[in-house]
Amino acid sequence: MTIAAPVRREPAPPWLALAAAAPSLLIVLPLAYVLVRAWGVGLGGVTEELFRARTVELLANTLFLGVAVTAVSALLGVAAAWCVERTDLPGRSAWRILLALPLAVPAFVASFAWASLDVAFQGMGGAILILSLSHYPLVYLPVAAALRGIDPAFEDVSRSLGRSGTATFFGAVLPQAWPALGAGALLVLAHIFAEFGALALLRVQTFTTAIFSSYELQFDSASAALQSAVLMALTLPAALGEMRLRKNIRFSRSGRGGRRTPRLQPLGRWRVPAVAGFSALSALATGVPAGMLIYWLSVGRSTARGLSELGAAITGSLSLALPGAIVVTALALPLVLAASRHGGAAARLADRLPYVVHGLPGLVVALALTWFAIHLVPALYQTTALLIAAYAMLFLPLAQSALRASVELAPPALEEVARSLGRGPFAAFATVTLPNILPGVGASLALMTLELVRELTATLLLAPTGVTTLATEVWSRSNDGQYAAAAPYAALLVALSAAPVYVFTRKSLELHDL
Repeated sequence: MTIAAPVRREPAPPWLALAAAAPSLLIVLPLAYVLVRAWGVGLGGVTEELFRARTVELLANTLFLGVAVTAVSALLGVAAAWCVERTDLPGRSAWRILLALPLAVPAFVASFAWASLDVAFQGMGGAILILSLSHYPLVYLPVAAALRGIDPAFEDVSRSLGRSGTATFFGAVLPQAWPALGAGALLVLAHIFAEFGALALLRVQTFTTAIFSSYELQFDSASAALQSAVLMALTLPAALGEMRLRKNIRFSRSGRGGRRTPRLQPLGRWRVPAVAGFSALSALATGVPAGMLIYWLSVGRSTARGLSELGAAITGSLSLALPGAIVVTALALPLVLAASRHGGAAARLADRLPYVVHGLPGLVVALALTWFAIHLVPALYQTTALLIAAYAMLFLPLAQSALRASVELAPPALEEVARSLGRGPFAAFATVTLPNILPGVGASLALMTLELVRELTATLLLAPTGVTTLATEVWSRSNDGQYAAAAPYAALLVALSAAPVYVFTRKSLELHDL
């Protein structure tokens, strides 16, 4: 028997090592910001801030909102995934897409729509409802994918032992889908902890809204910095837990051979209530925001004034999103290359660090960059470069995910051949590897452009004076009660997001059917 020798990976060339190290310097800034500000206040100031009644109230509100929205989103997501993937629900193919469409409506746009419908939705109860409707697809999509990948033989065995459908679900199906469910739920929790725009519009006080208020009332506020520390303590465990669970998603099979098609469970007398329930869910999650946007566009008196400035917002959005997408993709590519091609502890650490900071609120990242720019590099303050640095800190993991498949599929042997013909490391990469990974680069650029056009919090704090975007215009106008003026910006954001969500959902279904 011949034992294959392990493949020896060469160390990353100097240009790649330096390029991969650059993003790591950005990642430590929020942590350093909180530590420096806490040190300046002193132990007494830190203790006084953390234990005052206002901080305790914010902590209670943030935790209650996060847990409630996560629980409701998990319940809706699991129920939707089970009915679509494991029952004879009529129109299953259509529901697979309709149930994912709320992702096309940014949470602050959905909140604007509901708040303009009735002030009764402004408050904790309304926030739980609206944010649950916006975020349940983050649970539904991974759980649905898990149910499609799980071997149905385990369910057959459970039923053959006389267990009911409910017992089979909790005993045989849910344990296998738990990593997907847990990862989705923690992702929802991290999003809620970091949410600002939607909560500001719904008049709900959490750490994010309090930090923004502290920043507006007293620039360079120690209170905002210490509240940021508490918020980081909440978001980091959720982000790390989601990343860990996502890595553990595996599907067991009972034996060899092709994947078996699960036997669909008949809904029977529950068929009509299920269709009615999903129709109501889709109407609330997507129909209400779309209906309110159409209403304000058609009858609002200030719509014309909003349209007159729409071009400036589109220009501002693209002037930030396009260079931001290029920079974020350029920073992510060395991280993926170093980890995939060369390995090593340092490369793996650099590759994983962005995932840690990805769960941080944009507000904390913006405050950290503002503080360091003012105190260390004043020329950077209120510049596009500073905002793009925030984009990189917040969205590097998404670019890494878009690039990774293409990088791993590109054969390293071609680059080695180029090196053997006398080309240097960078020249070999530019002429051989880069053309092979262009699909992944294109996917990353498209994804980043979409995400940066929708980004609100960091853009609101760091955008150069006079620059407006679609997202900031929605927030500022709706925050002032100018719903009709905000509608064109919100409608364009939804239109830009709907097509990618539809294509992504269809693509995932096509890959499953192969």
